[in-house]
This record gives sequence, C-alpha cells and structure tokens, in this order.
Amino acid sequence: MSRPRFTAVSRTQGNNRALKEGQVGLTDFDLDFEEVPVLVKGFRCMVRELAYDVCEMALTTYLCAKTHGVGFTALPIFLVRDFHHGNMMWNTTLGMNSPKDLEGRRVGVNRGYTVTTGVWARSILQDEHDVDLSRVTWTPSGDEHVASFVNPANVIPMAKDEDLTEALGAGALAGVVGTTVDHANVGPIVPDAFAAGLAALKSRGLYPINHLVVVKDEVLAANPGLATQLFEAFSASKALYLDDLKAGRIETLSAADKVHLAAMEVMNDPLPYGIAPNEAVLNMLMGHAVTQQIIPGPTPLETLFAAETLDLVG
Repeated sequence: MSRPRFTAVSRTQGNNRALKEGQVGLTDFDLDFEEVPVLVKGFRCMVRELAYDVCEMALTTYLCAKTHGVGFTALPIFLVRDFHHGNMMWNTTLGMNSPKDLEGRRVGVNRGYTVTTGVWARSILQDEHDVDLSRVTWTPSGDEHVASFVNPANVIPMAKDEDLTEALGAGALAGVVGTTVDHANVGPIVPDAFAAGLAALKSRGLYPINHLVVVKDEVLAANPGLATQLFEAFSASKALYLDDLKAGRIETLSAADKVHLAAMEVMNDPLPYGIAPNEAVLNMLMGHAVTQQIIPGPTPLETLFAAETLDLVG
C-alpha cells in the first residue's frame, strides 16, 4: 500500500535542510517539496488558492487569514525568527531627532500593511520609542495576501507610479518599515540595530517569530497523526542543524545563523518549537496585530494550532 504524499513549500534554511534533503522524514507520510523562488508568492498562493497541502507561512498573514476564514491551520513550528530593529529607515534631511517625530508624517511599508516584519517594526516604534502608531499615515508599497482585508483609515497605499526608495530619498516619505533602503538621504532609525535587537531579547523577551507552518484543514482531517509527525520531523531536522551550529561546523554563517548564535546567549535552543515556550511572544504579536487593526481581537492560542500539537515541544 502506497504511503500518502503531500505537496509542501518551505524555503531551504538550516533548520529544515535535513528534512528537505531526506536525512529525516515522517513515519507514515511523504512530502513532495516544491521550490518557490520568491517565498512570499507561495504565501499568496496558499492564502488565496490553498495551493499546497503543507506550507511555510508568515505569522501575521496567518492570523489575518484565519480571521477571514481561510481553510488552513498552523503547527507550532516556528521556522524563522529575527531581530527587526534594522528594518526601519528614515530620511535624514527632514530634521527628525527621534522616532516620535514620525507622528503626523507619511511612513512607507514594504509590501503589504499586514506583512509580519512591518508589524514587528511598528511594535518596536511603539514599545521602545513611544510612537503613537495611529498618528502615522502608513503607506504600503503593495497589496495584501488576504484579499478581503480592509485597511485601517490611516493606511493609504502608495500610488502605482510611486517608488518606495525614491519617495523616501526625496522626503515624500519620512521613513519606511519592513525593509532597508540604500540612498544618500536615508539612514537607520536604530544605528546599532543588531545590538538593540539582542538587548530587547535580554531585557523584555522580544524574539520575533516571523514564519510558521500551516496545513490545509481537509488534509489534517483526513490524516490523523500527520500534524504530530510533521512536528516531529521538523524538530528532528532542526536538532541536526543546531548540533552543527553549536559545534562550529557551519563554515559560512548566514544572517539567520548569526541571529541564532546571538540568541544562544539567552537560551540553549534559539528556535524552540511548540506553544508553551513561545506563548509570551505569540501573545505579544497578537496584541500588536489588534492594536494595528489587523485582526479585530485576540484569539485563544489553542484555537490557532492543530489539536494534536497543542502540548508538543521540540
């Protein structure tokens, strides 16, 4: 009898490489990984078309999609985390002295307003620099993965003929969140961003989650045990990666590897999977998604993740 096979999308990185390359696998199921060169296009296809059985997904996109009734459910496999103090830039010729000076001005957003990196960057402006986000006009450069999402009143997309970098360099935008910009008139809002990110982790537990894994609801319903086996396989793959990282066997460190090494100054496992070790950060992101009017209110975590995985830690 043939084993059930499922289509899957996840960008190759240290913690999933062993799974994608077949060093670890699932006991009763097989995954056929499809390569999507631009991962966000995979997110969009999953949100709008349920194009895959299993898919890496941006966290805030998932929260927004669930609110709008998209038929998939997350597993607490948190593939991507990062520090986001460096994803905020501003025009240095406008006489701004502190991030508070962004209030009353127009600030660009890379891609959609609900993009997770932008959500975390705005949260830093609010929590660490007392910026009233409601007093900023946010200007996304693209549309949303969740087509039915309605922007808050202070979110006004860029004109089609407007370019994010050019607008920021010219001062038409005071700043931008969610990306970096290379322009003579543009500089970082937080100069030593990596150190600030690590300091925020140490002082207030800010260790942003960006991506998790989702599975189509119909696939979960028809395949008991799949969620658990996916969790175990991704966890086993991660363990092999962390062994190599801690032993110094990764010769050329990626930006993600450097974040993980820095996080290990605070925790032994820089990529904990499971709800319990991530509850505080998940609730933090949930609160900001509510404040930023991406979702109408907080959702209990146990309703966001597959029932089989609620008590798993890996």
